Amino acid sequence: MDRTKAAPTLGIVGCLLVLAALVWPYLQETASSVSTYYGSGAVTPLAAGLLAFVSIIVFAAGREERSDPALVAGAALVFGLFVLAIDVSFAFTARVDVLGGNAASLTYQRWVLAAVSVVPAVSAGWYARTLGLL
Repeated sequence: MDRTKAAPTLGIVGCLLVLAALVWPYLQETASSVSTYYGSGAVTPLAAGLLAFVSIIVFAAGREERSDPALVAGAALVFGLFVLAIDVSFAFTARVDVLGGNAASLTYQRWVLAAVSVVPAVSAGWYARTLGLL
């Protein structure tokens, strides 16, 4: 697989990891407590989830060469950096105590979310670098 296809593929996988990390609390807690948890941060990470979902489409368009590669790389880089910024700000400002006592595994969810948010941003940068834009 050449690098112009590997970078967008990694971006798609990274965006799916972000979405999986966002769904994880819903599998262990009630929707109302997760809503309170996601609302306790400076910015809700669901906005990053929306951007990650759109980024999947953007990365796929670049991977399959259905759009201008330079435009796709730029859009993916912007979306990836916003996903990273939103999730890192959420990780530093979220209150874990609103989840309840039975969610001990969710105490690290915000840091996992911030960690996997690095993947779309890095892969978008890699894609732009591969195309000679950076």
